[in-house]
Amino acid sequence: MKPTFIKRTILPVILVLLISTLLSACGGRSQPALVNGKINIAVSFYPLYDFASKIGGDHVNVVNLVPAGVEPHDWSPKSRDIQNLAKSELFVYLGAGFEGWVKDTLDSLKKDNKTVVVEASRGIKLLPGTEEEHGDANAQAKDDHGHDHDHGNTDPHVWLSPLNAKQMALNIKDALIQVDGVHKADYEANFKKLADRLDQLDGKYKSELSKTSKKDIVVTHQSFGYLAKAYGLNQKAIMSLAPDAEPTSKDMKNILQFIKDNQVKYIFFEELVSDKLAKTLAKDAGVETLVLSPIEGLTEEQATKGDDYVSLMENNLNNLIKALQ
Repeated sequence: MKPTFIKRTILPVILVLLISTLLSACGGRSQPALVNGKINIAVSFYPLYDFASKIGGDHVNVVNLVPAGVEPHDWSPKSRDIQNLAKSELFVYLGAGFEGWVKDTLDSLKKDNKTVVVEASRGIKLLPGTEEEHGDANAQAKDDHGHDHDHGNTDPHVWLSPLNAKQMALNIKDALIQVDGVHKADYEANFKKLADRLDQLDGKYKSELSKTSKKDIVVTHQSFGYLAKAYGLNQKAIMSLAPDAEPTSKDMKNILQFIKDNQVKYIFFEELVSDKLAKTLAKDAGVETLVLSPIEGLTEEQATKGDDYVSLMENNLNNLIKALQ
C-alpha cells in the first residue's frame, strides 16, 4: 500500500473517529443512549436530570432529552428521543404546563408500554401566570412542530425555589423506588443528601437576601415568581412567561420608568436566550446587566465545568446580592 493512499484514505477516518470519541467524552453533541443493566430514566429538562442523577447514583442512567445549550421552550422530541423515552423504565417531566409536547408524546406510546411516568411538580402550589398583561399576541407561542408553549394560567418555573426543588426530588425518589424497590435504601440516603443541600441553599438565600436594602429585580422574562415569593423580592419582567414574547413600546416605557423610580442598577438576562433586548434597555436606562439563570438548561461551558442546580443557584444568589445592595 502506497504512503500517499494511507494519508488520503486512512488518516481522515482516524481523525473522524478521534473527534467523535472526544465529543462523546465531553458529553457534547453525542446522542444520549440507554444502558443495559441500569434503570434508565428519561427526563424533560436539566433540573430533573440533576436531581434524578443524584438520587439514582450508580444504579441509574439518566437521559436528558434536551441537549446542552438548548432552551427547552424551543425544543420538541424527535423519533430518537421518543424511542429513548418509550424504552426507559421511568420518564420524569415537570408538568405545570411547561412541556407542550408531553401529552401528544405519551398518547403516541403503545398501550402496553411499561414506562412509569411522573409529574415532578405534583404537590407544589402553583402561582398564577400574568401573560395577559402583555397582550393576546404574546400569550402563546408554538414551535416548528406545532406544539403549544402556552403556560396557561400558571407559572411553571417552580424549581427556582429550593424548597419546591426538594418536593420535585421527593417525587422522583418515590417513583424510582416504585420502579426499583431493591435499592430503596440507597435512593432514600441519596435523597436525604440532596434534600439537606437544598435546605442549606434555602437558608442561605433567606439569610443573605434579608440583609439587602433593595428588593426590586428587573428580569428578561417572567421566570422568577417562585424565587421572588420565597425571599420577599419584587420581580419586574421585560417579557412575559414565554421567552420569545416581544414587549410592546408601552411595556418598554413602563420598565424604564420602573428602573428610574426604584433606582435599579442592573437588568438580569439569561444565558440560553438572546441578551440583545436586555442590553439595549440597560443602555437606554444607563444601568448594567448581570446573569440570573432560570436553570432551564446548561450552556456547554457550564456542562464542561461540572455545574449543577445548587452551584447555579449559588451564582444567582451572588448576582442578586450584588444587584440589590
